[in-house]
Amino acid sequence: MMKYTKQDVLRLVQEEDVEFIRLQFTDMFGTFKNVAVTSSQLAKALDNQCRFDGSSIEGFVRIEESDMYLHPDLDTFAIFPWRPQQGKVARLICDVFRPDGKPFEGDPRYILKKAVKEADDMGYTFDVGPECEFFLYHTDDTGQPTTVTHEKAGYFDLGPVDLGENARRDMVLTLEDMGFEIEASYHEAAPAQHEIDFRYDEALVTADNIMTFKLAVKTIAKRHGLHASFMPKPKEGVNGSGMHTNMSLSREGRNIFADPSDSLGLSREAYYFIGGLMKHIKGMAAITNPLVNSYKRLVPGFEAPASIAWSATNRSPLIRIPSRQGESARVELRCPDPSANPYLVLAVCLAAGLDGIRNQIMPPESVDKNIFEMTSEEKEAAGIESLPSSLWEAIQELEKDEFVKNVLGEHLCGHYIRAKKEEWAQYSRHVSAWELEQYLYRI
Repeated sequence: MMKYTKQDVLRLVQEEDVEFIRLQFTDMFGTFKNVAVTSSQLAKALDNQCRFDGSSIEGFVRIEESDMYLHPDLDTFAIFPWRPQQGKVARLICDVFRPDGKPFEGDPRYILKKAVKEADDMGYTFDVGPECEFFLYHTDDTGQPTTVTHEKAGYFDLGPVDLGENARRDMVLTLEDMGFEIEASYHEAAPAQHEIDFRYDEALVTADNIMTFKLAVKTIAKRHGLHASFMPKPKEGVNGSGMHTNMSLSREGRNIFADPSDSLGLSREAYYFIGGLMKHIKGMAAITNPLVNSYKRLVPGFEAPASIAWSATNRSPLIRIPSRQGESARVELRCPDPSANPYLVLAVCLAAGLDGIRNQIMPPESVDKNIFEMTSEEKEAAGIESLPSSLWEAIQELEKDEFVKNVLGEHLCGHYIRAKKEEWAQYSRHVSAWELEQYLYRI
């Protein structure tokens, strides 16, 4: 990532003929919001004078305390390659502040910054590499998304079977224009499912990159007449989309998860980090898997974890240790999905891992057999617990985990739990097509 000053940004805007600058931030659900200013107003925005109504943003403040301010992070300056070449459009990702100059405690980016600061105080840098999956579907005559696709391609298939190949290529090129280092892109297991992997980075940069990635993918898909969906399980009977999260800690540039003397190449800190994740994962689930639909992905048989276990040899557990060791040693958490707010996901993952290190929480023995094929009796004998099976269970687990609630903070956590309870209530009241198909004709 480039390091910019105010003068750098003003100069680039002038040299590159940028006319509009989008000041971006996220609500508590991880939805990008923005205020657009013209280049003539940029100096004012860079002086943190851009005010907006926080009462209209999900999870922010009440109407009687609505004024909030955007403080642009200058290092996030980027020009959108898909906009016109004359009168270009750029963006800056912002932190949210109160009128008294204090960071807004409900800003997801601030919550991640607090967790990163805690790691920094312990001498650690938190590096994260996400694997973002998504579907490309047709749109209808009005441009609205459907779940229709004409392709039947599977894992690693190529054109002409892979009908999304051209769109995916343009996504990669666009992301590279924006400074991403793309490591791989390919067709995933389900028809119309794709994955584009970009290089790991420090946590805050990675969270910003995930938000930018989703915006770019959706924008380029639309240009191809398609809809890119990050919904975890848009279709029954096929794999859902995950956001496997690869994590490591470094100190003074050295990966502290690596230990060549260990049979798996992992250090004690790595094992403790795993222990912390496993201890808090139930309470984290409402953050890592935030939708009613998320739990329709977390079922056996579709490569998504349903049990709380770890392994270095298979992909059925919650946590996998990839085979590369040494400086590439890392821990892969497989439950998060791309509908989640990346700032909150990385904040709770880091905090849980640090809790494991601080309290030397050793994980149980690894499970090196296919958990999907184990009986409930075998899992019980092995002490393997299950992830929450619904959003409602996940909310209840979050309410019980004081540690995770403290990471999120009282303001955001309270708003988040209330919103998710209402989402569950709406879902519970809804009469679905499945119910009509099952019951209408015979009752």
